[in-house]
Amino acid sequence: MEWYISLGIALTLLMGLFALGVPIFIAFLTVNVLGTFWLMGSAGFGMFANSVYSTVTSETLTTIVLFVLMGELLFRSGSIDVIFDALDTLMGRIKGRLYFFVIVLATLFGALSGSALAVTAMLSRSALPTMQQRGYDDRLSIGLILGGASLAPIIPPSLLVIIIGSMVDISIARLLIAGIIPGILLAGLFVGYVVVKLMLNPSLAPNADEGGGGTWRARSKALLNMAPFSIIIFSVLGLIMLGVATPSESAATGVLGAMLVAVYYRRFTLKMARQAILSSLGISAMIIAILACSKLFSQLLSFAGATSGLVGLATSLELDPMWMLLLLMLVPLVACMFIDQIAFMMVVIPIYAPLVKLYGFDPIWFWTLFLINISVGSLTPPFGYNLFAVKGGAPSVPMQTIFAAAWPIVICFLFGMLVLFFLPSLITFLPSLI
Repeated sequence: MEWYISLGIALTLLMGLFALGVPIFIAFLTVNVLGTFWLMGSAGFGMFANSVYSTVTSETLTTIVLFVLMGELLFRSGSIDVIFDALDTLMGRIKGRLYFFVIVLATLFGALSGSALAVTAMLSRSALPTMQQRGYDDRLSIGLILGGASLAPIIPPSLLVIIIGSMVDISIARLLIAGIIPGILLAGLFVGYVVVKLMLNPSLAPNADEGGGGTWRARSKALLNMAPFSIIIFSVLGLIMLGVATPSESAATGVLGAMLVAVYYRRFTLKMARQAILSSLGISAMIIAILACSKLFSQLLSFAGATSGLVGLATSLELDPMWMLLLLMLVPLVACMFIDQIAFMMVVIPIYAPLVKLYGFDPIWFWTLFLINISVGSLTPPFGYNLFAVKGGAPSVPMQTIFAAAWPIVICFLFGMLVLFFLPSLITFLPSLI
């Protein structure tokens, strides 16, 4: 059978199972079992078992478990509430301060949790009602929540980075660090967007007397309350950048830092720790199972000749590298409006990896752009699933308002990607220091 027929059947079956609501792990497992039996018969199940075993016993996957546990400890202990209160005090009585506040908050929460969907839902339930009560514009508020939360896969620690690094065999540490400057750049674009909006229409911001600020003593106390979080930031990023620890080791110190922060704020309990561990084990087991099945899926593609066929097809097209990059980025932008980010990555990374090598794209630069792109897809109307997380957290807000809020943020993301395309050193500079 021709490789493109095998590839078409596999992808159609996968997409069909996703559309039916079948869990990602079960969908991949079904395709893998059928593919193995079809291509190699019963003798192929030895390869099946070896592939799964080699994937789930990989040391790099411990990083996933530890990062998930760190996020669970921070959220379940309520330590995040301290950041909320401290930032609220430090912002002072700036005109429209809650707009800037929610950018910082969404960016910080996204970095700590790694889940754009979770942060979007949380802030839609907590920060958005407060902003509405104080007279802030719904569209602008929702857009900033979506934008800040969507930086979660980009700014380290990021589970999606670890998944990519595990699948394409590049330095996870370098790929993690690569997201720092792009994340800051995009957050800065959101701030610039707010500033321009307020200059053009000052009525979007209520009067600056809505309870922020406080005395210098209160601000000093707020800074002191935020100081323990520097332990976590240094544990996760500082140790990697200094070359002292691997991503797995820095994730372990991050978990320790999260526990110390919870103890410092007197929010650590054995019940909370038990809940965090059980929840993180469930989430991590699901991700690792998906990874194991995806790894085998890529091996089956290679065995069926799809990988070499795609490379041959790309070569025969003789596309300019810029046009090929545009094509490779357009697919996730559209697909992630409909498909979960992890599910999409599992499908396309085995297909993209040989093309990245063929066209000589810098892998750190390419996969960072790829991460940003799937983030854009998840908040692009009308099907981006982060939009429905806002609706779930704020059911009174019409979907038309949510769609209208998202478009300017999508434009900010696309402009940021354009900057990163023409200035690749913004992505590659920090990784080059490691």
